[in-house]
Amino acid sequence: MKRRRSPLPHDVHVLLLALLAGLPGAAVALVLLWSGDFSLKAQWTLTVAVCCVWWGAAAAVRGRVVRPLQTVSNLLLALREGDYSVRGRWARPEDPLGELMYEVNALAGTLRAQRLGALEADALLTYVIEEIDVAVLTFDEGGNLRLLNRAAERLLSRTRDEVLGRASEELSLTDLLSGPAPRRLTLDFARDGGPYELRRAAFRKEGRPHTLVVLADLRLALREEEKEAWRRLVRVLGHEINNSLAPIHSIAENLSEVLKQPSAAPDWKEDAASGLGVIARRSASLSRFMSSYARLARLPPPSPGVVEVGEWVRRVAALELRLPVEVRPGPELKLMADGDQLEQLLINLVKNAVDAALETRGRVWLSWSVAGPNVLEVWVEDEGLGLADTGNLFVPFFTTKPEGSGIGLALSRQIAEAHGGTLRLENRTGERGCRARLRLPLDAPPTAPSPSGRGTG
Repeated sequence: MKRRRSPLPHDVHVLLLALLAGLPGAAVALVLLWSGDFSLKAQWTLTVAVCCVWWGAAAAVRGRVVRPLQTVSNLLLALREGDYSVRGRWARPEDPLGELMYEVNALAGTLRAQRLGALEADALLTYVIEEIDVAVLTFDEGGNLRLLNRAAERLLSRTRDEVLGRASEELSLTDLLSGPAPRRLTLDFARDGGPYELRRAAFRKEGRPHTLVVLADLRLALREEEKEAWRRLVRVLGHEINNSLAPIHSIAENLSEVLKQPSAAPDWKEDAASGLGVIARRSASLSRFMSSYARLARLPPPSPGVVEVGEWVRRVAALELRLPVEVRPGPELKLMADGDQLEQLLINLVKNAVDAALETRGRVWLSWSVAGPNVLEVWVEDEGLGLADTGNLFVPFFTTKPEGSGIGLALSRQIAEAHGGTLRLENRTGERGCRARLRLPLDAPPTAPSPSGRGTG
């Protein structure tokens, strides 16, 4: 196989081209010199002078071309090495070489600004990762631990010098790199066990795949949620119990004073009977309240089955006899859900809508549609007075009706959330009345409801 010759260097090419360009003039000068009537000494002296001038001019042309290229090369080398402080001279417009230097200097300035921005962003990211109370770990493609923050050190009960570079099998962290994500899990090696929420993502560093693992401790959030639930429970129970016990206590004291008097008034029996009646009614009210709360707190998990959406809506509308409820037809759909619970949910919404519409002699109507991918939306609209206090709609036992129990909406939203859906109430835009909007997934199985029965909005 014939070996190719290596090309001549660029500076040699420039020198040869410069010599070639001066060759005709030098040749003409030498021919005239040696053909003229000159002495031999003059001929040799002039020949050396012509050759020196010829070579010097070619070398000057080579230097004029090569030196700027070497300067640009040094500038680019400095940029590649990360030194953005070096600048080139002769950066001036309307000059090809000056324009080249100007662009190189501009490139150096841009790279310097980008590097400073990257360093500042990296420093901020490092600070945030170190300070957040969430364990952050990264693993390379071989499953070796490459980065962790202080929260992860506390979780592992080890320093980063002890764990960096070690395999996930050695650290008992293989479960973090497999299985579904996000998910909840408990960690045997953790001091408190958990639960933790695992999130995982893939990224590339220096062209190689890495895995980011984030572990969020859910204990604090759960404790705060539990405290808030207890606060709501105590507030509701205290309010209702005090409302019942205050009149009972007052009437009992009055009756005790009546019985202590040596000579009772002629109508004391009627007063005693009236007071005992009030005590009986308040006791019965308190008993109904406790029964209602027990019902709200013990909602059973859904028993899924096939629910014909159109039949379900029409059946609930037909149950309301106080006011005709209009059903506006929608697509015929089937839903996997607990039919009894959904019927109770819709009955509560229709009952509230009819109560509101009766006050203004307005109308009530229902309809349904597909909203988004695999999402059923059912809405109940009325022409009542609308919502005055939207902040307490889903607070258990909060009601503005004289005979209301205050658990209908709370129970309805709990049923909706147990089926993976949502329930919202809002005033109609531009018109009088309220709209209840129920959204349920068409393809998601129902889940167990929250045992606390939380329903505050």
